[in-house]
Amino acid sequence: MAKVKVSAGICGFTALITAKKRKDGKIALKITSNCNEVKELADALRTVELKEAFRVMCENPIYKAATQYHLHPACPVPSAILKAIEVEAGLAISKDVSIEIEK
Repeated sequence: MAKVKVSAGICGFTALITAKKRKDGKIALKITSNCNEVKELADALRTVELKEAFRVMCENPIYKAATQYHLHPACPVPSAILKAIEVEAGLAISKDVSIEIEK
């Protein structure tokens, strides 16, 4: 099971993403957040087919759902969901990712 914690930035919201590979090859997702839009996204993304998760952005079900539920365009949660899926599927090594803003 892969777990990813996201601190989204200036909005102050956080999200916890858990990805678990099922026997049928799909990835079960559990996403909790104090952001209403991410909560709606979580309801829509309970499972994802692995091959679908890595489609290009305009065809990707995670980014499509993020658009449908009006997540801010720079929200890091969709990318974090994909990272959790990658790690759980054995397609990436568990390694932290960060975005640092410099002025």
